[in-house]
Amino acid sequence: MANLKPVILCFFLQAIVVMNTIPGSDCRSFLPNDASLIESTCKKTPNYNLCLQYLKASPGSSTASVSGLALIMVKVMKAKAYDALKIIHVLQKKGAGPKQQRALSSCASNYNAVLVADVPEATEALQKGDPKFAENGANDAANEATYCEDEFSGNSPLTKQNNAMHDVAAVTAAIVRLLL
Repeated sequence: MANLKPVILCFFLQAIVVMNTIPGSDCRSFLPNDASLIESTCKKTPNYNLCLQYLKASPGSSTASVSGLALIMVKVMKAKAYDALKIIHVLQKKGAGPKQQRALSSCASNYNAVLVADVPEATEALQKGDPKFAENGANDAANEATYCEDEFSGNSPLTKQNNAMHDVAAVTAAIVRLLL
């Protein structure tokens, strides 16, 4: 028995050395919800890079389920709506002409609808496990951005914000569709 102790110790030390030399990326398959879920989910959206950008930047996304990833994107939609509203209010204070003021007022209503109706609808639906209503909320948010853009007849000072909202909402809707 005394002769086996050095052999067992040797095997034990070798096992420790081998475990410490395996790169963390090779252990990825042992984690159920990691970056590979984000990547595979984003590949199923209309804008892979945008999806990756927001999901990888969000704390907790690497351990989130698909439903959790959708909730993260709903939060991004909410942030985009607030950003657009801030700019709308700045533009309204600058004193644009009556036609632009009407368009800005309409856009403010559109983005308020996103915040008051679409985001809460999507959030609640995802939390309750009813993704169809979450998809509706995301699609409605994309439509609100399009309606805002159309208010300006091709000369919108909000094109950047409208496109951002539309794109984020389209990615959100695509992720939610994976839950249907």
